[in-house]
Amino acid sequence: MDFNMKKLVKDAGTVFNRVVQLTEEKLGTSIKTELDAQFEHLAERSDATKLWTEKLVWDTEAVLTPNPGNRVEDFLMEKIDKKKPNRLTNLEYLGLDMIQAGSEFGPGTAYGSTLIKVGECEKKLGHAERDYSNSVLSCYVHPLRKFLDGEMKTIIKERSILEGKRIDLDACKNRLRKARSMQGQQNDKDGISPEVILEQAERDLRVAQSEFDRQAEITKLLLEGVGSSHASHLRYLHQFIETQAQHYALCHRIMQDLQAQIAGLSTGSTQIPLSQPQQQATNDGGGSSSSSAGGPSPTDGTAKDLRKRARVLYDYVAKDSTELSLMANEVIVIVEEEYEPEPDYALGERGSHRGKVPKAYLEMISY
Repeated sequence: MDFNMKKLVKDAGTVFNRVVQLTEEKLGTSIKTELDAQFEHLAERSDATKLWTEKLVWDTEAVLTPNPGNRVEDFLMEKIDKKKPNRLTNLEYLGLDMIQAGSEFGPGTAYGSTLIKVGECEKKLGHAERDYSNSVLSCYVHPLRKFLDGEMKTIIKERSILEGKRIDLDACKNRLRKARSMQGQQNDKDGISPEVILEQAERDLRVAQSEFDRQAEITKLLLEGVGSSHASHLRYLHQFIETQAQHYALCHRIMQDLQAQIAGLSTGSTQIPLSQPQQQATNDGGGSSSSSAGGPSPTDGTAKDLRKRARVLYDYVAKDSTELSLMANEVIVIVEEEYEPEPDYALGERGSHRGKVPKAYLEMISY
């Protein structure tokens, strides 16, 4: 009990001396020990590393989880060591709704079947996005956060201890200066001679200097280690880039497959089923009379499929009614590759709409 009381009194005295020293430094009445230039450079690099690593982690998490509420929930779940909720991504929600809408409109219709195909594609993109997010967290975010919670917190702690040792050292220097100024005077009110006070001040200064030097060396070694941490962070960054490249390549393949699936559907019109009398008339030979009158032959469907098509490279807004507006990545039918009045244009068709389009905006597709 006595030992604890003595320690408590000693700690209280240390705190009081530090407060006095800091106050005198702010008032400019006390000299502050400065660390060497190399140490200050290492400390500045450490501060910059902490600041930018925190920002990078925060920004990356915001990209992976755009909803701030979800980010807070995930953070709290990690702190209490609970599994994060398995949420659907926005793309997966979109895909599910598209599939339901396509089923409602009818899988047998062009619009309904296209909605279902696009919905399935959006679900695949959503799954890919979830896998990508987990991979980035594992290879990039978590290692950086571990650095902040481990090595960086240790550096901050040791720098705080060093600052305390520095304040104690400067307080001892001030007491030594005061003791030297008291030489030749009478004993103080407690009967202690100035020589004894000077000897005690010198002893305290040697101890404070030794503790400060030791703590400065420990802190400097930790600060120098930040350089090797940068090498690790560079490795994490390469892993992040590789993960991102693989993700976007997968998304590109998924979208290319979707474009190939709906290329024919995007240019065709919705088929309206014939009524029973019409079907009977066709079966009775109505089709042959149509053919003899110059109507579509039985092979017209095949001929239409063989017509040339082109993929649109850029958006284009029609200037007048003779032109056809275009949207990037859509596929249109090419009726005439060279529009006679204007050789830089072709005659295109999308569904029931036809008009001239600039060739520079097209890429011909070979089948």
